[in-house]
Amino acid sequence: MAKITLGGNPAETIGELPAVGTKAPDFKLTATDMGTKTMQDFAGHTLLLNIFPSVNTGVCSASVRRFNAEAAKTDNVKVLCISKDLPFAQQQFCAAEGIEDVVMLSDFKNGQFGIDYGVTAVGSAFDQLLSRAVVIVDPSGNVTYTEQVPEIGQEPDYEAALGAL
Repeated sequence: MAKITLGGNPAETIGELPAVGTKAPDFKLTATDMGTKTMQDFAGHTLLLNIFPSVNTGVCSASVRRFNAEAAKTDNVKVLCISKDLPFAQQQFCAAEGIEDVVMLSDFKNGQFGIDYGVTAVGSAFDQLLSRAVVIVDPSGNVTYTEQVPEIGQEPDYEAALGAL
């Protein structure tokens, strides 16, 4: 379990992020059209997984905007923004913000992504939501970079993530 905080109060995650150099766990997540997306749908691309609790918070929406503006413009990179928000809320957010270069995906159906990636938060007001993390997966499906953000209210290290692409 990763030790994190929420508003300075102790919390943790259900596990640890996948280790750099290992195969990224496959996933089944719900897209904004209610269809299912898996790792295979993005085969051949570098994936930046922007994982967060809810797009309806300031820090979470800021990370979507920033990765939309920067990482999504990088050749052969797909930015997957993953939360437990309902796909309808994710779609509304992107429409209102004019965000078109990221793929919004939801883990609301069964939470298996949060379990497999070790990012389900436990022991805090955000219990069962996803913690804030970044995972980069190369076109072969191997994890090349991870960041478990230590304070849920803190933005990820954009420069480190973008530099790892």
